[in-house]
Amino acid sequence: MAFRSEFLATLEERGFIHQCSDADTLDRLLTEGPLTAYIGFDCTGPSLHVGHLLSVMMLRWFQKTGNRPIALMGGGTTRVGDPSGRDETRQILTPEVIEANKDSIKRVFDRFLRFGSGADDAVMVDNAEWLLDLNYVAFLRDVGRHFSVNRMLTMESVKLRLEREQPLSFLEFNYMILQAYDFVELYGRYGCRLQMGGSDQWGNIVNGIDLGRRMADAQLFGLTTPLLMTSAGTKMGKTASGAVWLNADMLSPFEYWQFWRNTSDADVGRFLRLFTELPMDEIARLEALPGQEINEAKKVLATEATALLHGSDAAEGAADTARRTFEEGATGDALPTVEIAASELEAGLGVLSAFVRAGLSPSNGDVRRQLKGGAVRVNDAVVADERLTLGPADVGADGVVKLSLGRKRHALLKVS
Repeated sequence: MAFRSEFLATLEERGFIHQCSDADTLDRLLTEGPLTAYIGFDCTGPSLHVGHLLSVMMLRWFQKTGNRPIALMGGGTTRVGDPSGRDETRQILTPEVIEANKDSIKRVFDRFLRFGSGADDAVMVDNAEWLLDLNYVAFLRDVGRHFSVNRMLTMESVKLRLEREQPLSFLEFNYMILQAYDFVELYGRYGCRLQMGGSDQWGNIVNGIDLGRRMADAQLFGLTTPLLMTSAGTKMGKTASGAVWLNADMLSPFEYWQFWRNTSDADVGRFLRLFTELPMDEIARLEALPGQEINEAKKVLATEATALLHGSDAAEGAADTARRTFEEGATGDALPTVEIAASELEAGLGVLSAFVRAGLSPSNGDVRRQLKGGAVRVNDAVVADERLTLGPADVGADGVVKLSLGRKRHALLKVS
């Protein structure tokens, strides 16, 4: 449909929208004045990953179009665990781990949102504020009575477990009630009218809309993004070496840049629309580049996406390192670096172990398979013997050993 509000029109044009409740009314309200919307982020790990980035970008566009975004930290709900999209129960985390994770992931939002006390400044809230002190009996009476178990059993997260005969704990079964209650609390505290999230959250969002109507006679709205798959049919953000983390201490700006640079030709235009703020006419020009010229579009994608997360200096540094490494054969300063004691090299460090230590491969066996295919190089020389050991003679004048796996993955061992 043709939206009148800048926010929904932008999201529609760029491919963010999957489902929207009462889109006509929401569109009208957005044209009449600023709204408040939230997205929840549970603290299950020390960093968000690229799979979360679509939601973060949606909050960013919400603020850029004059509205107030809320980043809701799940300090309370993380203690329960969201069963959505999972066959097994999430690991129960201690309160200390949850707090540490929360403090760690908060840093990402400062890159994408402007926080403050202004009308459209972002707000960060923790649902532990209202969930941890709930009286259980009172909560059942005041909130639980509005939920039908019959309907809860039809929710996708529950159906999946039951159909696959996987256990669903009573703890997890309560998650959808707590998330719905979050929406009602945020409506009461901040006037929040819209909850956004991934498509797997649609059932939970609808529950919150219904609970808001029952408990507060409020008209609330929901908006979800599509499940993001690559053109190859794989889930966005999953690589052979693991998740693509957003925290720089878990994935360097160069590795993050390289992830986007390795985008397939078929995904370039879509990812430029979703993960950069380039004008649509410039995106159209880039995705139409013929043949090998599409690689220039990939470099633009990588630099723009990295600049949003790590800043323009880090993005340009990563781009320069890539150019020097791949086009000139030099060793870029921003390559992922692992320090190693000189005594280890003097004793002889096995090449298989070296690649695992550098984070280029998950196991010795994987390095061995790559080596047989001619993909393992040390200081740009192909390694043919899996029994090779690295020693002081392999250290260059700059004090590093360059390790390469294939044409696109590099790391440095720095002698300390």
